[in-house]
Amino acid sequence: MSDADNAGSLIRVLITDDHPVMRHGLRAAISTQADMALAGEAANGREAIEKFRELRPSVALMDVQMPDVDGLEAISAIRGEFPDANIIVLTSYPGDARIMRALMLGATSYLLKSSSLDEIIRAIRASMLGRHVMDPDVTHDLAAYAGTELLTSKEIAVLALVAQGHGNKMIAGELFVSEETVKSRMRSILSKLNARDRTHAVMLAIQRGFLQL
Repeated sequence: MSDADNAGSLIRVLITDDHPVMRHGLRAAISTQADMALAGEAANGREAIEKFRELRPSVALMDVQMPDVDGLEAISAIRGEFPDANIIVLTSYPGDARIMRALMLGATSYLLKSSSLDEIIRAIRASMLGRHVMDPDVTHDLAAYAGTELLTSKEIAVLALVAQGHGNKMIAGELFVSEETVKSRMRSILSKLNARDRTHAVMLAIQRGFLQL
């Protein structure tokens, strides 16, 4: 097989992570694999979109929480332009809501950074065969809240302002709705999250990935 043929058969991986140390570790692991090559690196979602468009990698490893444009926005943009894009989420952030959103946007697998490098390499190969790989903790999170209702975007907007310490009147003004609407959405939030009060609701929403710290 010629060098050109060999290059064409390699799994070309795009690494997206805002932490240089993480990128270095993944780069080193990929460099030791005979069937893989580094396509490129990106430090945020905006760069990931540009690099994917330019490099057309076989697989993109994507962190979720990054500056400028986050991973979820990047997944949405990339899959919108390249519907068959193979994107593996690799993040420190579990939570069923965040996981579900990533999968609905088109992520093909979801791993946590606590995974070993060997597990990540195996997941890359599996994804090339059309297999979806989930970290066991991710699977547990999804199973724990299976059948529960997700918060709507309007409810999340209310809860984000609650997390900032705003009262109903201020939230109503910020969102250009009535106080009664805010109260109604808050009742729905408490019910969906099975929360005791507003503070508990914020804590649960962060834990499940509806809100980011």
